[in-house]
Amino acid sequence: MPADYHTHTPLCRHAEGEPEAYVDAAISSGISAFGMSDHAPALPEPFDDWRMEEKELPEYFRLIERARSHAADRIPVRAGLECDWLPGCEGWIEDLAGRYSWDYLIGSVHYLDDWDFDNPKWLGRWAETDVDAVWHHYWKTYARMAQSGLFDILGHPDLIKKFSFRPAGDLRRFYEPAIEAIAHSGKAIELNTAGWHKPCAEAYPSESFLSLAHQAGIPLVISSDAHAPTEVARDFERAITLAHACGYRETALFEDRRRSFEPLSPLTPLQPYE
Repeated sequence: MPADYHTHTPLCRHAEGEPEAYVDAAISSGISAFGMSDHAPALPEPFDDWRMEEKELPEYFRLIERARSHAADRIPVRAGLECDWLPGCEGWIEDLAGRYSWDYLIGSVHYLDDWDFDNPKWLGRWAETDVDAVWHHYWKTYARMAQSGLFDILGHPDLIKKFSFRPAGDLRRFYEPAIEAIAHSGKAIELNTAGWHKPCAEAYPSESFLSLAHQAGIPLVISSDAHAPTEVARDFERAITLAHACGYRETALFEDRRRSFEPLSPLTPLQPYE
């Protein structure tokens, strides 16, 4: 089973569970490695109500060490952060990168200007929005994040579809410029299984995007985005089948911000999901 590098802790204020419970779930699932990657602090503080604050970073480091101590030699535990790509954030991301011996950093786009568009609190704003314009804004922002080169993994590529607001027509017009930027960056993307449990009822990214990513030679990780121990490696069998149907035969591993690969073996008949 592939590694699961996208998981959270209670420090983000919308997850639950102790690190030992996450490790136990990871071991039970049979994944090859477990990674912690909670929402990184963002400036100026208080930034929002769904991330740790800068003063809590030492506690986050202690949670990572607790997970490693509990895991012992049973499973590798990797240290990461999920960092928001925000205007002018480059210096702050570089600062965070030097705070700990990270194995990887995940870059994510949750904000368009002052709108955390995937936050259910602001769902009503979608009804007043030009969906086509928002998608253009999102994908241009995502491409800039990729071009920055600051991150090892680019998170949930089409998160913008979370509440199932999609423009009409062929969405490849949005995907293709972003795919080009990601491929040029040499960074990996994640196949994030959490989308199957959101209103869009589809993994992040879509099968169409994932196929284009494979054709462009973009490396892949599979992630649960777990916010509770019971969600670690959730739907990985389904994700492996989808990845295989899109052409992927390996997934990426990370240690000390260096990338390697492991084979991705199909667990079920190769049938694409619609």
